[in-house]
Amino acid sequence: MIRILIAEDQRMLRGALALLLDLEDDIEVVGQACDGQEALSLITTLQPDVCLLDIEMPVKTGLDVTEQLIEIGSITRVIILTTFARPGYFERAIKANVQGYLLKDGPTEQLAESIRRVMKGHREISPELIFGTFKEENPLNAREREILSLSAQGKSANEISSILHLSYGTVRNYISEALNKLDAKNRIEGIRMAEQKGWL
Repeated sequence: MIRILIAEDQRMLRGALALLLDLEDDIEVVGQACDGQEALSLITTLQPDVCLLDIEMPVKTGLDVTEQLIEIGSITRVIILTTFARPGYFERAIKANVQGYLLKDGPTEQLAESIRRVMKGHREISPELIFGTFKEENPLNAREREILSLSAQGKSANEISSILHLSYGTVRNYISEALNKLDAKNRIEGIRMAEQKGWL
């Protein structure tokens, strides 16, 4: 039997996935977690063969958990489940040596087959996710990236101007230009978009 742990913060989806996978003759769901911290704890305790990790969970993301599993030398194989392609996430997942990177809304039979292939040493990646990972060229210049990064750390425009020895107006202009390039409505949205695309 292939022992599976499912980590997914949406309870209905987690329950449905567990129910369907349990119907497979050679798969047994041994645990379920609602956030990344619980997943890490259960993986350490139960030592499942494969863990299905939602990429975005409270407390710790699926990628945070994967990276920590490497640090503690866990032999549990990891399959990341996601709803759509994100360049920064894909690269981080591959760097963390995940065994699977799959679309969450794929058929259960396909997921079960991917689990079996992962157990045989294969790496399973949804073609749609590969296609969606080609990086867009970063439109931000070095100074804009630097200022947005400081802003992401919670620094005000006044603090940034002091740190970088620029006038307040110059900092505001850089931020404004960066937000225009990102087509963002405000600084928070701009930072989030740039971080997701791996541009900061």
